Amino acid sequence: MTGESDHLQIDPLKSPFLLSGAKVVDGYATMMVTSVGTNTAWGQLMSSVSRGDTEERTPLQARLDNLTTSIGKAGLAVAFLVFVVMLIRYFTGNTSTEDGYTEFKRGSTDLDDVFNAVVKIIAVAVTIVVVAIPEGLPLAVTLTLAYSMKRMMADQAMVRKLSACETMGSATVICTDKTGTLTLNEMRVNKFWLGLENIIDNYSNAMANNVVRLFHQGIGLNTTGSVYKPSPESEPEISGSPTEKAILLWAVSDLGMDMDELKKKHEIIHVETFNSEKKRSGVAVRKKGDNTVHVHWKGAAEMILAMCCNYIDSNGTEKSLGEKERDEIEKIIQGMAASSLRCIAFAHIEMDHINDKVLREDGLTLLGIVGLKDPCRPEVKKAVETCKYAGVDIKMITGDNIFTAKAIATECGILDLSNDIAKGQVIEGEEFRNYTEEERMEKVDDIRVMARSSPMDKHLMVQCLRKKGHVVAVTGDGTNDAPALKEADIGLSMGIQGTEVAKESSDIVILDDNFNSVATVLRWGRCVYNNIQKFIQFQLTVNVAALVINFIAAVSAGDVPLTTVQLLWVNLIMDTLGALALATERPTKELMEKRPVGRTEPLITNIMWRNLLTQALYQIAILLVFQFKGKAIFNVDEKVKNTLIFNTFVLCQVFNEFNSRSMEKHNVFRGLHRNHLFLGIVGITIVLQIAMVEFLRKFADTERLTWIQWGFCVLFAAVSWPLAWFVKIIPVPDKPFFSFKIKRSS
Repeated sequence: MTGESDHLQIDPLKSPFLLSGAKVVDGYATMMVTSVGTNTAWGQLMSSVSRGDTEERTPLQARLDNLTTSIGKAGLAVAFLVFVVMLIRYFTGNTSTEDGYTEFKRGSTDLDDVFNAVVKIIAVAVTIVVVAIPEGLPLAVTLTLAYSMKRMMADQAMVRKLSACETMGSATVICTDKTGTLTLNEMRVNKFWLGLENIIDNYSNAMANNVVRLFHQGIGLNTTGSVYKPSPESEPEISGSPTEKAILLWAVSDLGMDMDELKKKHEIIHVETFNSEKKRSGVAVRKKGDNTVHVHWKGAAEMILAMCCNYIDSNGTEKSLGEKERDEIEKIIQGMAASSLRCIAFAHIEMDHINDKVLREDGLTLLGIVGLKDPCRPEVKKAVETCKYAGVDIKMITGDNIFTAKAIATECGILDLSNDIAKGQVIEGEEFRNYTEEERMEKVDDIRVMARSSPMDKHLMVQCLRKKGHVVAVTGDGTNDAPALKEADIGLSMGIQGTEVAKESSDIVILDDNFNSVATVLRWGRCVYNNIQKFIQFQLTVNVAALVINFIAAVSAGDVPLTTVQLLWVNLIMDTLGALALATERPTKELMEKRPVGRTEPLITNIMWRNLLTQALYQIAILLVFQFKGKAIFNVDEKVKNTLIFNTFVLCQVFNEFNSRSMEKHNVFRGLHRNHLFLGIVGITIVLQIAMVEFLRKFADTERLTWIQWGFCVLFAAVSWPLAWFVKIIPVPDKPFFSFKIKRSS
């Protein structure tokens, strides 16, 4: 149930129960079924996966809901005020006829004129609502997620749920398993001791020929694995358990063992298969050349050592195994175990004959000890450091024993042995399970490693972390990981080793089973979140400027400078085209230098407020000057003045689109040449704006502008670049002025 293949002994009195789905590897028994279906441990596990299939709002979706609600209310309020003010001005006779409305005169105004005037006022109010409500946000989010999803596929991450991309950007904790994710899931011989001598390399040359031959016998004949080599030049195909495969590969590649030749020269007399109680396996073989009988044992190092009274050195000389030598070898075994190595020892004795097919278990000669290890992936340590540097906690949850878990976690950089152990950051699943609810909530943040954990322990930890407000990502590959993958905010399953149940329960599939790809997904998630923030900053700048300008103009002059068609064109620029342009920015290194946004951080940061309010106030100031003094400054009529306001306003958004590429960095043009879509959209926007002003005058209610007037429009709009550069120097407090957070229920 823990996902690890350690054999457990079933005792009729002490532990008589078998779990459904368990594999019997040794012995025989009569079994009585006591539970079926959801009453079994496996059934409960699977039912926890199927529960809670209701679609939960992601942290960003909850923030956006609050944002759009607030903006919508503000837009409706402004539109209603504009509507009321314009109606009052019209019916009190304060509307200028130059604006296209017939001045209202009691008793002399035609009813059709009144109706048309009221309809135009309603159209303006409705247009303000359309401009104010950010209907482009869903488009921006979907475009960003879809673009990121396509790009992430090239980075070995297949996104099954679009929302998982942006949720990953908010992640504060990653709970990862060990085997196959942090490690290669390939056992390898890591250390080799021949007696009291540590052999580092050139194994076959470092030993006498007779010792090498004994190892060939002890490995090649005392095994349940097999070696198949189609041709002398091809790589050997090795089958068996991970331990057997590792030892056989070592024997073939480093000791030059030829298994087929070995079997031809020896006859197997008797075999004792591996037993979970004795933790060893043995074989008696007869060498066909001289008919000598050799008994070989292989198994847990401490068990094999207890059966030996001699050891052999590299010269092939047998030496007595006294107390001093035995203590030294025991220390060697303990040191290897502390380094997360699985210790396997080999022992041998030569006999004239074998009686009753019972293998001798005493007076043996210790041949050597190998330390096996599932090595960490070479890039894992750097990926873990990247995640920790980004403020994301990494927790390893594994079914391995606590010593192996400590060693692997230390090697990967998850655990610091110098100070973490004292703080209780390594724990076993049973201990965590037996805590009270209060104790779990108190200690869950400090835990770095959970060893010997069951699937429900992992599920329980994810629940605790989420209750504390964390956004939790979980990696897993087995069916036993499915409940935790389902419970987490983001479930990441493994594409190679992962089971179908794990993949179905996950949101993202890591195609190469590599933790480095998890770090890449984190970077992309932050990029998605950052791109959406850029778009919101860009859109709110337009919203604030458009609403304020129209409101002030309506109150003071009884008319708005931007017509319905013009406002809709501005809306198209900031919604559809703006979303397309800003949604396609690639992730940068700076994204991993910030702390995670979590579940309750504000969507609109103080930095965003600083940028958007500065740009909006500048646009409001310029356009209001144009509104009230434009005719005198440029010596033009009302229609040309309104065209200048419209043209300058649109060009301000074009220039501000460049500013929105980076909220903090001064150089907003870095990497611009690689974003062809952004450049294309800006180019299309400029071409269409020229067409609106110069060629679609009747449709857009504009007038042609001279080259000088165009120059003034571009000049005033371009001021937004140095203004943005200067504003980014101004520091802002961390505490938000006001924001759109998720309100968590108690």
